[in-house]
Amino acid sequence: MKEFFEKYGLRILAIAAAAAVALSLLSFFASTSSLLHNAIGIITSPFRSAVSAVETWVEDRQRYYADYAELLEENAALKQELAELRQNERQALRDREENALLRELLKLQEQRRDFVFESAMILEHSSSNWTSTLTLNRGTNCGIAVKDCVVSAEGYLVGVVSEVGYNWATVLTVIDTDTELGALVFRTSEVAVAEGDFALMNEGRLKLSYLPESASLLSGDYIVTSGLGGYYPSNLVIGTVESVKVDDDGLAQYAVIAPMVDFDTLTEIFVIKDFTVID
Repeated sequence: MKEFFEKYGLRILAIAAAAAVALSLLSFFASTSSLLHNAIGIITSPFRSAVSAVETWVEDRQRYYADYAELLEENAALKQELAELRQNERQALRDREENALLRELLKLQEQRRDFVFESAMILEHSSSNWTSTLTLNRGTNCGIAVKDCVVSAEGYLVGVVSEVGYNWATVLTVIDTDTELGALVFRTSEVAVAEGDFALMNEGRLKLSYLPESASLLSGDYIVTSGLGGYYPSNLVIGTVESVKVDDDGLAQYAVIAPMVDFDTLTEIFVIKDFTVID
């Protein structure tokens, strides 16, 4: 409709104006005869109505396009305002998450004052059929060394540093097939070994092996690091018992452990660079 008005609007106005002028002239020349004047009025009435309609239509179109332009500007302003609100909401969410992370870390620091932490961001998550690793943005420049334990802000075990460079480090997660840690059933203090397993790694799980014959595990039992040998801190939560099974030879039982952390959603972790060895 806008294109029609732009293309033919002037022509319509010209025609209407010409008709109005012609009708006025006829009316003037016919003013001496009331009968003729009346006849001309009857004849010209539709044209006058047409002129009035055209003028009204033009005014309506002008108001319409003015309102339309105003609405476009208002819509753009509302979109900008909405984008700013969403940005503020995202920033508030990040701030809440960071505050929660710091609160959890503070609890851990209060519980284990012997821990010396180094925070690090996760640059890459890598997973395949035989390995599960994380790449950190900290290395020897921050005092990180091979075999350092890595935990979440809650103190849950994430893995162990396997390689380290000047400003980077690779962490084997607890489900990696090369992971092997001394473990303890928290409820019963029974000693075992937590280790990665090819079959279980694809399920995001690990294995609790070398259990005593008298072991009586329950679903949901907490499994923690034993700290034996002084290589790793004690009482770091590895995960919980999901199920208890028997080896293929039918002679020994083992437990399937569900880690406490979700490796895919981790963005920041803490490396334990030093701790007090408890004999």
